Amino acid sequence: MTINEISEKECLAVLARASIGRLGCALDSQPYVVPIYLAYEPAFIYVFSTYGKKIEWMRANPKVCVEIDEIASQTSWVSVVASGLYEELPEPQFEAERAHARELLKKKHQWWVNALAERRISERDESIMPLFFRIHIKSVTGLRSLGDRKDGGRE
Repeated sequence: MTINEISEKECLAVLARASIGRLGCALDSQPYVVPIYLAYEPAFIYVFSTYGKKIEWMRANPKVCVEIDEIASQTSWVSVVASGLYEELPEPQFEAERAHARELLKKKHQWWVNALAERRISERDESIMPLFFRIHIKSVTGLRSLGDRKDGGRE
């Protein structure tokens, strides 16, 4: 199996295709990783959530990363990590940004289900407020596995 770094342009193309990723944050030297629905546009990743551990931790430490995988097989895959800063989009001062996030996210299938359904089950609170945030991307890196190739690596 051959694993190569991919260019920034290729990394951003993977982000543009993604709907689901893993958000990594940390507090007091303890990492925390959770799946998220997301929407990418240049410089930002947009996410819908409700208040919980990840929001609490990102408010305390805004340095985060998002990891995206595209897996064709165990030996043929692409993995991208976008590192950046958490930015909450509260109302009313970020009304335009929240509307923009909603427009981007609604192109994704059931982008809101996990955040609200999980909270409804665990909290039983009908007043759960939707929370939008974005990650201002500072850097991206990526790897691609070309699998076991018998043709010298040519596609």
